[in-house]
Amino acid sequence: MRMRSAGTWRSRVAAAGCAVLCGLIAGCDGSAFPPPEAIERGPFGAGFLWGSAIAGFQADMGCPTLDRSACDDPHSDWFAFTTDPATTGSGGAHLSGQDPGVVGPGFWELYDEDVDRAHRDMGHNALRFSIEWSRIFPTATDDADDHAALLEIADAGALTRYRQILASLSSRGMTPIVTLNHYSLPLWLHDPVTCHTDFAGCTKRGWVDKERAVREAAKYAGFVARELGGEVDWWATLNEPLQNMLFGYINPGPERSHPPALLLRAQAARTVLDALIEAHARMYDAIKAEDRADADGDGQQSQVGIVYPLVPFDPADPDDPEDLAAVENVSYLWNEAFLRAVALGDYDANLDGQTTRREDLAGRMDWVGVNWYFSIRIDGAPTSFLPDFSPLLTFKITGFEIAENRPDRLAAWLGFVNDELGVPALISENGEPDPADDGTAARYLVRNVSALQDAVQGGADVRGYMYWTLTDNYEWNHGMDVRMGLYAVDKDDPTKARAPRQAVDVYAAITAAGQVTDALRATWLGDEASAP
Repeated sequence: MRMRSAGTWRSRVAAAGCAVLCGLIAGCDGSAFPPPEAIERGPFGAGFLWGSAIAGFQADMGCPTLDRSACDDPHSDWFAFTTDPATTGSGGAHLSGQDPGVVGPGFWELYDEDVDRAHRDMGHNALRFSIEWSRIFPTATDDADDHAALLEIADAGALTRYRQILASLSSRGMTPIVTLNHYSLPLWLHDPVTCHTDFAGCTKRGWVDKERAVREAAKYAGFVARELGGEVDWWATLNEPLQNMLFGYINPGPERSHPPALLLRAQAARTVLDALIEAHARMYDAIKAEDRADADGDGQQSQVGIVYPLVPFDPADPDDPEDLAAVENVSYLWNEAFLRAVALGDYDANLDGQTTRREDLAGRMDWVGVNWYFSIRIDGAPTSFLPDFSPLLTFKITGFEIAENRPDRLAAWLGFVNDELGVPALISENGEPDPADDGTAARYLVRNVSALQDAVQGGADVRGYMYWTLTDNYEWNHGMDVRMGLYAVDKDDPTKARAPRQAVDVYAAITAAGQVTDALRATWLGDEASAP
């Protein structure tokens, strides 16, 4: 049994308040994209992936001309969760936006235009998108025990559409980064409405049915890897796994709810966490077994990772030992425990900081996708507020800050990924709402890519940057009310036309130069660009 170690990255976190490195060479007007060899001379180096991220349930539906039967995904738990009165009405699942997913931006139909737009307007050479489990398998796969049987169950039209999306990317030389599970589950595996209203009587309980969910997730991952692996090398098993647990079984509310939106269900939450750890490992194994193609010809076959939100935590009072202890505890629970299990095999069964070795989990990580959004300030508490879940929950949240307020902290957490977990990182999401198009997103982009640039120059191994998100989309229980797209989309416009925000031109200037130039920093960050 081992206590968690204090590796080299901790000293980086402690020193994260140091000044950001000096500016870089200037010179890009964003008017045209140079040849690839010019970009490769930038500080990010050859092969760096520039792009944006989208998710299937958030982006697919809302097609302007396709019939809804060809566009909607009614076999998803999130579809039921956002359309059933039991979870959308007063006292339901806190769906503050009150929009059903069917009002989305219609990527399922408009994918080729969006891919072309990202490549043409911004010079993107990558796109992170997700495949919907419920589209591939709208009916249960429990009785299918080989690929042929799974192929009979799979929706041929969905497979065709995903192949078309991949072909659209390939025709423009863009790298696909494919997330296999971005929160949503098929209805045959999870009935979110019944589980919300009658959890004891619910028979389709998603990740709470650990053995079944892990088994079927591995089947799904292996099937997709075999069918589409010839076009995909970058695979992410799960997106932000802890969100499913936290907002589904511990603390759902108007800011964030996940199905089935149950409050303080400690035992169910622990089961879900264990199931997600197991699921990632078994999905990793399945992808490795089924995808042996080198899609991009770089000499490497499937590269399998996970997308994870790393969050800096700060004490409300830096001189209060109780606050400092709470920061260490919650940072371990949120940032480390899951990733150490699947990268190193250090499994914390009791979430108390003590780990045992599990070889069946160790080494199941080729890269970590870092979702980078905000930091959290907390007060300490003498005891855990949910001891049945973990004795280390000795805190209460007292404030949030968006990531751009402390961009220097990024290097510290990239150090954790590189040094402690021993794998490269990808910035898989980073973005800011800008509904008024007043430059908020453009400044955010410059500030955060500048921080990333400094980290890379300082030695961080980072393979790409994906802005969240390409177009305004369905932001879960906020519906279409949170406008985070590089391109604006009006949910009430039946054509779902895209309108570029200022951040589009700024992103184009960054990719054209292969860096954030001094000129960009001066334009968008003003005096702070030269601050020590």
